[in-house]
Amino acid sequence: MSSNLWIFAASEAGPSPVIPHPAEIIVGLVAFSILFLLLRSKAVPKFEQAYRDRTNAIQGGLERAEKAQREAESNLQKYQAQLADARGEAAKMREEARTEGAVIIEQMRTTAQEEAARITSAARSAIEAERKQALNSLMNEVGSIATALASKIVGEALDDQARQSRVVERFLADMEESK
Repeated sequence: MSSNLWIFAASEAGPSPVIPHPAEIIVGLVAFSILFLLLRSKAVPKFEQAYRDRTNAIQGGLERAEKAQREAESNLQKYQAQLADARGEAAKMREEARTEGAVIIEQMRTTAQEEAARITSAARSAIEAERKQALNSLMNEVGSIATALASKIVGEALDDQARQSRVVERFLADMEESK
């Protein structure tokens, strides 16, 4: 019964505020159609163009980013290859330096040994010369002492140089035989 009252109350009250008049519907449809056509012809292409531009900008940005990424990876690989080459070169240079150092040390050792041998040889020669000089000096001194002693023993002067030399030579020969 309450639903019947509602219909009865609506028909007695006049036009319904919920249901529009047919003229309002037609004016609304015409206004909507004009608005729709204006938006479709003016605003929608601008929105679509902005959407396309934005999409292209994003796609271009992605492509540029991918290209930059590829270039960065390529540069990184080149850098790593150069670094590996540089490390290899440094190792090679260190090895060459060690080898050259060993050669230089061996040359210095050889030179030092040769110099030591030369100095030793020169010292031996000098010692031998000094020994001979000392021996000659000693022989001369012994000869003059022997001559003086022989003169005293024999009782005659051995002033003659030839005689003196013969006496000294005989004395030295006798000494060498007695060794």
